[in-house]
Amino acid sequence: MSDVNAVLQRIDANLPQSLERLFAFLAIPSISTDSTYRAECRRAAQWASDQLSGIGFSSRVADTNGHPMVVAHRKPAGAKRHVLFYGHYDVQPPDPLDLWQTPPFEARMEDGPRGKRIVARGSSDDKGQLLTFIEAARAFIETIGELPVAVTVLLEGEEESGSPSLKPFFDQNKAELKADLALVCDTGMWDATTPAITTRLRGLVGEEITVTTSGRDLHSGMYGGPAQNPIKVLSALVASLHDADGKVLVPGFYEGVSELPEQIAAQWRGLGFDEKAFLGEAGLEGEAGEKGRSVLEKIWARPTCEINGIWGGYTGEGFKTVIPAQAHAKISLRLVGRQDPVAIRVSLRKYLTERLPKGAKISFHEHGGSGAIELAADSPALALAASGLREEWNKEPILMGSGGSIPIVGAFKKELGMDTLLIGFALDDDRIHSPNEKYELSSFHKGARSWARILARLAEWK
Repeated sequence: MSDVNAVLQRIDANLPQSLERLFAFLAIPSISTDSTYRAECRRAAQWASDQLSGIGFSSRVADTNGHPMVVAHRKPAGAKRHVLFYGHYDVQPPDPLDLWQTPPFEARMEDGPRGKRIVARGSSDDKGQLLTFIEAARAFIETIGELPVAVTVLLEGEEESGSPSLKPFFDQNKAELKADLALVCDTGMWDATTPAITTRLRGLVGEEITVTTSGRDLHSGMYGGPAQNPIKVLSALVASLHDADGKVLVPGFYEGVSELPEQIAAQWRGLGFDEKAFLGEAGLEGEAGEKGRSVLEKIWARPTCEINGIWGGYTGEGFKTVIPAQAHAKISLRLVGRQDPVAIRVSLRKYLTERLPKGAKISFHEHGGSGAIELAADSPALALAASGLREEWNKEPILMGSGGSIPIVGAFKKELGMDTLLIGFALDDDRIHSPNEKYELSSFHKGARSWARILARLAEWK
C-alpha cells in the first residue's frame, strides 16, 4: 500500500497538468457521425495515442473502414494479470448550439452545487472518463516506474455512431486484444459520493417490421370498408405482444430469465430509490411494465419488448384520405440472463406472422442483436475492484444494473471469455448528449485515484 499511496500523491500533484491535458483533448471536435469532422476524429485518435506513447506504452493508430482505433500495450515483466481497457474518443454533435452557454469545444471550469465542474462536449462521455484511467497509469509509471498489471488499451472513434467498425476490427485482432479481464469507464456512480460497479447489461434484439396489404395506396372513399388497412393490422399485432399485466407473450421469451439473487435484491431495496420522483422527472404519471416488480428491477434485471416507432399512410400537413399500402414499426427487445437473441428473433417473427389476417403480408429487417451480460456476484475481480473503490470513497460500492446495452462487452465474453468491470464516475445530471455537458472535478480527480487503487488490487488477483 505504500506504493499505492505514492501513486495517489502523484495523481494529486499532477491534477493541474492532468486538467490541461483534458482541456486539450476536449478542444478536438471529434464528432464521429458527421463526415465533416473525419480529420478531427483522426486528430483525437492520434492525440490519445501520443499520450499513451508518452508514458511508455507501445501505441498505434489503426485504420478501419471508418474512424481509426487506438491500440496500446504495456506489459511489465512478471505481471500476473492482464487487463484490457476500453473507451471511446468520439463525441456527440453539440447541437443545438444556441443552448450552450459557451462554445462546446472550449472547455471551461465553473462552480456548481458540488464544487468545480468541467463543461464541454465530451467531458463526461467519454473523454474525461477514459482519461481518468490514463492518468492513473501515468502516475504509476512516473512514481514506481511500472504498472502493477499488464494493460492493453482499446479506444474507438465510432461509439456515438453505432460502432460499425468495432466488431470487424475486433474479429481481426482477437489475439492481440485477449486479456484476463476487460475494464470500461463509460458508466456512472449511484450518486455524487457513492461509487458503483455495473454488473448487469441488458442484451438487445432490434427488429423492423413492414405489413403490406395492397399494391398501392387506395382512396379511402372508394375502398374503405372492404380493403384491409395495414395500420390497423400492425396496431393489432403490436398490441398483442403484451398481456394486461405487462407480460411479453412471445413464446419462449422468458427462457433463461432467472430471479434476482436475494443479496442483490436486498441491496437495491436499501438504496432509498424514489420511484415516483424518477418517473415524475421524465413527465410520467403512473407506472407500466410487469406488475409486482420494482422500477429498478424492471430497468436493471427484467427483459422488455418496446415499440420504438410506428408509421404509415399520410402524415404531412393537412389531410389525405388514403388507405396506405404499407405500415411499419420498429421494435426493440431488451434481454437479461441467458436469453438467446437468435431464438427470440425467430420466435417473434413466427408469433407475428401467425397472427396476420388473410390478405396481409409481413416482412422483417434485422437491426442487430446481442445477449445480456451478468457478472457473477462471487467474481474475485469484482471483489478486488470493489475494495479499491471502498478505500477511495469510504462507501460500499453499489452493484448496479443498466437498462442499456454495450454489444462489445458481449463480444468480450462470448468470443474471448473475458468478464468486464464497468466502472465509471459520471452522474445522472452530467447532461451527456445535451448542451452544457459537464463532468464534476471530483469525478475526474477521484476517478483517477480509484483506478490506481483498482489496478493495485487487481495485481493481488490469484
